Amino acid sequence: MKLAEALVQRADLKRRLAEIQGRLTQNARVQEGEQPYENPDAILREMRETLDSFRTVIQQINRTNSSSRLEDGRTLTDALAERDVLAAEQRIREALIKAAAQVDFRYSRSEIKQVATVDVAEQRRTLDSTARALRELDLSIQRANWQIDLIE
Repeated sequence: MKLAEALVQRADLKRRLAEIQGRLTQNARVQEGEQPYENPDAILREMRETLDSFRTVIQQINRTNSSSRLEDGRTLTDALAERDVLAAEQRIREALIKAAAQVDFRYSRSEIKQVATVDVAEQRRTLDSTARALRELDLSIQRANWQIDLIE
């Protein structure tokens, strides 16, 4: 199995666990004398089996990520950390630009004027560079995910 397939499987298991949680909460209480729509004990057994599968696939993904390398020599684990950092930087810079670039509406000259404390154009250039690096890294990670075999 390829790493990308395991990632899809992990996402499916997460969705399934969310569904199980919903089913459990729907059947946790009933009116006295009534029966639940589903047997909570059966749902709990299904939850345990799904959690076991979820644990296994996460462990396999983590083992694979820590021992597999991208074309540039970085481990997938390091590349994923870098991707998270770039994504955080991108979000922060976008918020900064949005705050600094707001148009100042004043009804009269007596109202207080607000000015940007950062160079918005420079921040946009840096944001563009960060976004490009993030896209390139993400493509590299996605390509590797379809080439690397899962370590079981």
